[in-house]
Amino acid sequence: MAKLTFSMDDGTVRTLKATAERLRKPQSMVVREAVAEYAARAGQLTEAERRRLLKQLDDLARRPPTRPQAQVDAEIRDVRRARRGGGRRHRAE
Repeated sequence: MAKLTFSMDDGTVRTLKATAERLRKPQSMVVREAVAEYAARAGQLTEAERRRLLKQLDDLARRPPTRPQAQVDAEIRDVRRARRGGGRRHRAE
């Protein structure tokens, strides 16, 4: 295990000490668990981000189509046909 030195503001130190005391765990374990929880959530959207993105999706869904449905259907058919064809037959350069 590595020993590290960090600088923390007084409020964070008080919170760390109180949490460690309440949980009856060493402060270092509280920090390890906190870092692990933070890392697990770091890639997730915040509630505000999620709401903003959902609003953008709702706004997009309300917009009128920009091209005829038949043209969209034809493009989808072409893409599916190309995918079933096995992809590239030659090496990309």
